[in-house]
Amino acid sequence: MKQQSGFTLIELIMVVVILGILAATAMPKFVNLKNDADLAALKGVAGAISSGSAINYAIREYNIASGAALLNCSQASGVLQEGKLPAGITVGAAALTVSTVAGCTLTSAEGNTYVASATGSN
Repeated sequence: MKQQSGFTLIELIMVVVILGILAATAMPKFVNLKNDADLAALKGVAGAISSGSAINYAIREYNIASGAALLNCSQASGVLQEGKLPAGITVGAAALTVSTVAGCTLTSAEGNTYVASATGSN
């Protein structure tokens, strides 16, 4: 008589239990990715606003070309490509002082906030 080979029911159950334990410990790492991605998007927009407003200030200060007058933070988003913020991100309307770097608060739809530095220009 030929002997059958294969896994026993106990071995299969143990593998399923071990996989369940591994999944339960790894799950929290992946659940919070949405919040991390949202914060990374805010940081990217903040960097774009910061560098765009600095370039705009240099253009206006040294009469290289025509730039936009930035007198508040909501105008600072105009230095972004196409002059639009990504969907779900808003910029506070704090006033900017000419030739001074100020903080503009960005808020996402998820409720995260991040501060971008912007330079005011007349």
